Amino acid sequence: MSVFGKLFGGGGKGGKAPNPQEAIQKLRETEEMLTKKQEYLEQKIGAELVTAKKNGTKNKRAALQALKRKKRYEKQLAQIDGTLSTIEFQREALENANTNTEVLKNMGFAAKAMKTAHENMDIDKVDDLMQDITEQQELAQEISDAISRPVGFGEDFDEDELLAELEELEQEELDKNLLEIGGTEDVPLPNVPSNPLPKKTAQKKREEEDEDDMEELKAWAM
Repeated sequence: MSVFGKLFGGGGKGGKAPNPQEAIQKLRETEEMLTKKQEYLEQKIGAELVTAKKNGTKNKRAALQALKRKKRYEKQLAQIDGTLSTIEFQREALENANTNTEVLKNMGFAAKAMKTAHENMDIDKVDDLMQDITEQQELAQEISDAISRPVGFGEDFDEDELLAELEELEQEELDKNLLEIGGTEDVPLPNVPSNPLPKKTAQKKREEEDEDDMEELKAWAM
């Protein structure tokens, strides 16, 4: 049995392989346990150092024993540091492998789905279909052009003759307008009226004067 098999409690050849998620969880639990062990050893090292300093001049034997224990704790701490580095590396590698497995699984699932979608598709049939669509679009465009083209229904006229006739009509209309303008020179203008404009009547003038007097009286009363 391998070392990792012993660590994860693997059985013989017939033993079931651990799930990647379970293995990652166990590695994290081991890291947490070793981290707590580190904190404990660091506290013990600090305590032994205090004991050695305290008995350095009073009890040399006790001070030496404290330093020996400190050295043992430091050695254990160094071993735990190395073990944590190894476990951390293994956990990260396992996490990456698990991620790659999931990615490949999803890619395989997508590939199968795409294959299923293309099972009933034939590239030759697709080309024929696209060619038919193109031909139908061209035919529809030709039909639209034919429908929108003006039709004379048998009335085939020379466009130059029509333009010449239109120019003659325009010239006749222009000559007629010029003659009408020339004929207005002999038309007599209306005479200016000789009678003076009517003036205000005496009664109207008297009423206005009465109104002015009333306004002035109102002003004095106020």
